[in-house]
Amino acid sequence: MSELDGMTTTVARVGDRDRENTAELLSHALAKGYIDLAEYDTRVQAAFAAQNAEEIRRVLADLPVDHLRRSDPRRVAARKQAARVSLRLHAAGYLAMVTIVVAVWSAVALTTGETAYFWPVWPILGGAIGLLGHVLPVRTFCR
Repeated sequence: MSELDGMTTTVARVGDRDRENTAELLSHALAKGYIDLAEYDTRVQAAFAAQNAEEIRRVLADLPVDHLRRSDPRRVAARKQAARVSLRLHAAGYLAMVTIVVAVWSAVALTTGETAYFWPVWPILGGAIGLLGHVLPVRTFCR
């Protein structure tokens, strides 16, 4: 705690995980050419010596932290995996819808004998367009 102009302020302390996260961001900055090896070494030592959030902030102050976080390979891999999972769920929902509308059409056709008009083609086509609109960006992004 420090006393400034009669006001008491508290500086948040940092833990090992905060220091490790900072070192990881510094390694991304080194890999992307924002800092050189000597500066990396100095900053990592400062990060592991940091006791509060202000000291951590100073270590990262002149670096594009948001850009470094967005380009983290683990984060990118997790986003790609989530996109693939969402695509599988969408495809499963589409197949369930196709099964249901064809089953309803079949049940009506068997009980009435009317098979001339295959109306499930419309929800099947509409769902296929939606699924295709999901597949194309995911396949493009997840290469």
